[in-house]
Amino acid sequence: MTVEATTERVLRLLTLLQRRLSWTAVELAAELGVTDRSVRRDVERLRTLGYPVHAAPGVGGGYQLGAGARLPPLLLDDEEAIATAVSLRLASGGTVAGAGEAALRALAKLDQVMPSRLRAEVRAVHDATETLVGPRVEIDPELLMTLARACRDAVRVRFRYAGRDGREQERTVEPVRMVTTGRRWYLMARDVDRDDWRTFRLDRMREVTATTWRFRPGEHPDPVAYVQRSVTEAPYRHVARVRVHAQPDRVRELVPPQVGRVEDDRDGWCVLVVGGDDLDWLAMHVARLGFEAEVLEPPELRVATAQLARRLAAMAGTGAG
Repeated sequence: MTVEATTERVLRLLTLLQRRLSWTAVELAAELGVTDRSVRRDVERLRTLGYPVHAAPGVGGGYQLGAGARLPPLLLDDEEAIATAVSLRLASGGTVAGAGEAALRALAKLDQVMPSRLRAEVRAVHDATETLVGPRVEIDPELLMTLARACRDAVRVRFRYAGRDGREQERTVEPVRMVTTGRRWYLMARDVDRDDWRTFRLDRMREVTATTWRFRPGEHPDPVAYVQRSVTEAPYRHVARVRVHAQPDRVRELVPPQVGRVEDDRDGWCVLVVGGDDLDWLAMHVARLGFEAEVLEPPELRVATAQLARRLAAMAGTGAG
């Protein structure tokens, strides 16, 4: 067998190891069309090149590509290469500070080695796509890593936190999970001093430090549902519950998760829970959805809706008198 054929087979082996968590020698041999002995030799070639290929003995054992001291080159098939390139282009406008530059550097490297036929497909997808981006708050990647490790290792975190009034307080929390809405990042954690669950905006945190104080994770609310409830209800003077004559998924398409929460109901209806400081804004927000709706609470919203309807009717020249 020629050197070129052996090299091609080793590259195919690397591709297989990257595709799945674990392979047996028999499975790899069948995929490559070689013997088990050839698989073992090719695995040794990969190890010589610096790839950490682990082997587990026994009936349930197999080969697994481990994490190395440095990131090895990745072998991507056509679909993976296109998906990666498109994702990197979108990441260049992300909410993590510095991620845009890093994404562009990675995209430049990928574009340099990508076959022209794939490069053309990626550019076609990009040229045919526009991204509707609203105001965003960038987050320091080091802050994300600090909180991610604290969640993973179950250690307490201390930081200074600015409330809605701008005043800062020192907080000590037991972090559970970070949640992003696409515009902002939040941390769900148990506030140690208040002995209750809280949601914290990452852009309001300062002097964040992971302590060495470990805690035992216990039962906790669903992080996504808890954060959504906090950001759509807690900060506002009014929380409206409106019954909407539409399928829940249809309303969820129109109402972002950071704006409102949609609950399933019966007979083709759902319940929209949305917060706001202005009752007229709440009434207009629901009306703009374009569905039949019924205000459940608060009663003040029914009054505001009726007054708004009269003003709109007068503007259209159809009001009484």
